[in-house]
Amino acid sequence: MRAALLAGVLLSAAAAPARAADWTMDAAASRLEFTATFERTAAPGVFRQFDTRLRFDADRPAAGSLEVTIDVKSADMNSADVNKAIAGPQWFDFARFPQAQFQSQDIRRVDAARYLARGTLSLKGVQQPVEVPFTWNQGADGARMQGELLVKRAAFGIGTGEWAATNVIGPDVKIRFDVRLRKGG
Repeated sequence: MRAALLAGVLLSAAAAPARAADWTMDAAASRLEFTATFERTAAPGVFRQFDTRLRFDADRPAAGSLEVTIDVKSADMNSADVNKAIAGPQWFDFARFPQAQFQSQDIRRVDAARYLARGTLSLKGVQQPVEVPFTWNQGADGARMQGELLVKRAAFGIGTGEWAATNVIGPDVKIRFDVRLRKGG
């Protein structure tokens, strides 16, 4: 009888779908940076306010999801003049599009600690498919998600009018993130 009961418990546990853990971002310890180029020189910036919500199990990444919401108005390029310019319609257009968002329901393992989230980036009213590669390191007190990717600014209407040409402002923007997470929602 005990063997039948044990077999039943094991079978029901095996049949139950694996549930990924919910992770919340530690805002104080996380960073979202971007680097454009101005006359072939790096022009770095940071988004000071963003949030990452992750449902993830490193052993079963396909059961996961990722959502990143960025307060675009929090962009800081360490220059009052540049910050004022990027707020306008030719750049981020803060008044009409105060947030950007990345959503993914497609997370895959690339190798031991590297993953790829395929999803949609919504920025300045435009939605484009984007692949976000990241590393995952989990410890007893939380996890760390790091990565970088290139985004074509013209695909989102960033830098229009006189700024559309790529000879002064380069065509690619490098996005780099270092997100600290803890279990629980």
